Amino acid sequence: MLEDHFKQDIINIENITIVPTLLNVVCQTTGMGFAAIARVTDDRWITCSVQDNVQFGLKPGDELQIKTTICDDIRKNRRAVIIDNVSEDPEYHNHHTPAMYKLQSYISVPIIRKDGSFFGTLCAIDPKPNSLKEFKVREMFNLFADLIAFHLTVIEQETENEIALKEKNNLLKKTEVEKKEIQKLNSDIEKKLLQKNISLEKMNSELEAFNYISSHDLQEPLRKIQLFTDTIEREEAHNLSEKGKAAFHKIKMSAYRMQNLISDLLIYSKTKFDDRKFELKDLNQIAQDVIEDLTDEFDNKNVVFDIQPLGKLSVIEFQFRQLLYNLISNSLKFASPGRDLIITVSAKMTNGELEKLSPLTKYYKITISDNGIGFDQQYNEKIFGLFQALHTKPLKSTGIGLTIVKRIVENHNGFIKAEGILNQGAKFEIFIPVE
Repeated sequence: MLEDHFKQDIINIENITIVPTLLNVVCQTTGMGFAAIARVTDDRWITCSVQDNVQFGLKPGDELQIKTTICDDIRKNRRAVIIDNVSEDPEYHNHHTPAMYKLQSYISVPIIRKDGSFFGTLCAIDPKPNSLKEFKVREMFNLFADLIAFHLTVIEQETENEIALKEKNNLLKKTEVEKKEIQKLNSDIEKKLLQKNISLEKMNSELEAFNYISSHDLQEPLRKIQLFTDTIEREEAHNLSEKGKAAFHKIKMSAYRMQNLISDLLIYSKTKFDDRKFELKDLNQIAQDVIEDLTDEFDNKNVVFDIQPLGKLSVIEFQFRQLLYNLISNSLKFASPGRDLIITVSAKMTNGELEKLSPLTKYYKITISDNGIGFDQQYNEKIFGLFQALHTKPLKSTGIGLTIVKRIVENHNGFIKAEGILNQGAKFEIFIPVE
């Protein structure tokens, strides 16, 4: 039986909703058959979350002997280990772990909490060799490990707060507790919450630094890759075989998709921690600016924009511009090839229209609709999840755009509703409370 603190570690990882998607992306991107998040201590190796396509046989809560794993070395050195082909690797070809578990390729990176403490590893294995030492694979693993560490820290702090508040409520129910003890408890909890707020502010600063690293240190190598591939395509394409040209095209598309993914992840982070300065803005002007920015996307398409009077609303301008950009861009990406695309944007005042809305509050309802390919209504909630793209044509979507839209609406204390009909169109209704 696992100790309670290890059980809580597993629950905390399960509460990070993007983890299954991250493990799926790892397997699909690298070709690895098994990916997992493990809790690693000086004497324990415990599975927290798994995607197992090769019947390796582990599930959350299962253990391996720590000395039989390479993760023990990663815990000590806090450095990633990457093996493309065990039989050809000078350091690990005689290592006991690959031989014991019959693996040929292996990658594992440390998950470090924001306070510097070691949690465990994000790892993947496969019985056949794979190309894992590529730049995009290493950076994807590092980025995912940082995302897991960030969410894990927040969840662990929320859990500590909930335990403290639960303890307070339990004591309040006991009538024999003296007033002075209650006052002291309240004071202690307030101090704890103050310390947590200070810690969260520090984390926000660290996240800003992480955003800078992502926007510069990760994107700069991608820009160089794209520059060199453009040069090769322009000057050396005639020297490539058809097989070489196909492989070269895949390199270009992978770099382009990685750049889009990094960009969208940065926007996703920024919409939570960005300064929230509300100002009264003309929504028609914002909509026209967005359409002008998207001109290249519909230049060769038959598109009709029906932008009705939208009025003015107190919004965070940068975020609301991003909201309209993502929704209109979404309509353009998923237009029906069989008919002209019509995109309608309208607004009106309403109240009590949905059960989730307060009947005593007035809401500004903004509707963006189109007659594109639509979606099945059963996915009206799923489409707002991180990395959830219902249409999977290459490069069409990173699966983050609508997640960003939902976060922006929440930053405005609002609510968003999605409706879709396959092959007929999609409609998004946004409700923003009006003071």
